[in-house]
Amino acid sequence: MRGGRDTRASRVAPPTRTANTSAVRSIVVRVLGVRDEASDRRRILVRALLVASALVTAGVAFRVQRTGSLDTTNLVWNLFLAWIPFVLALVLYDGARHGSSTHRAASAHRALGLGFLWLLFLPNAPYIVTDAKWLDEYQAGTLWYDTLLVGAAATVGLVLGFVSLYLVQAVAARRLGAVGGWVVAWAALVLSGLGVYLGRFQRWNSWELFTEPGKILGGLVTGAFDPLAHARPLAWSMFFAVALCVGYTLFTVVFRSQLERMHDR
Repeated sequence: MRGGRDTRASRVAPPTRTANTSAVRSIVVRVLGVRDEASDRRRILVRALLVASALVTAGVAFRVQRTGSLDTTNLVWNLFLAWIPFVLALVLYDGARHGSSTHRAASAHRALGLGFLWLLFLPNAPYIVTDAKWLDEYQAGTLWYDTLLVGAAATVGLVLGFVSLYLVQAVAARRLGAVGGWVVAWAALVLSGLGVYLGRFQRWNSWELFTEPGKILGGLVTGAFDPLAHARPLAWSMFFAVALCVGYTLFTVVFRSQLERMHDR
């Protein structure tokens, strides 16, 4: 033991700023699916969606610079909101795959919480499709460019929403079976149809469930007790929900092999 240095302190030393930074970085890297062992297709998909989102943002910035009009800037905000359910689905999916059986109860509560937040923000992904209603009202720019811009943003939003739904469906299918997974997926799309209507025509926001719960819950209760007085909203919501169900089903059929390989490790 001569001249030996006591190493016990090094074992119990508090984490350094570098260690904390590394931990945060590892979480971000895991969510984005850019680890070496992550699926190549998943990495490609995430990066492609990031690039597509950046191109839409650049297109909006170019339009603002050329016309001086802020007409299409809402696309950038709506695209940001469409990323929220996608990121939540990635976290939920990774947690379900890597969760420890010794902490099953805690993992289940965490999954339910993430699932609720994901469902709350999911309508923001297909919501961008309804931005097409503003094409006739834009005061500057050209119709072909604005149509291309809105179409590109809507496509990215739909892909973000459909992929996030696929990931959540995969988690549900592991617990409830394949049929149960599809029931969860279609139920989420039906609720998304209602959510898109509430966002577009009632001007409600996802986060208002926490900031103004009385307004949201009161409106929902009123509609539930007098549905005939809201026939048009219900019809519109169901139409959009059916369109989403058909679109998602076709999406999973056309890209089935790519989606299945996305979570192969």
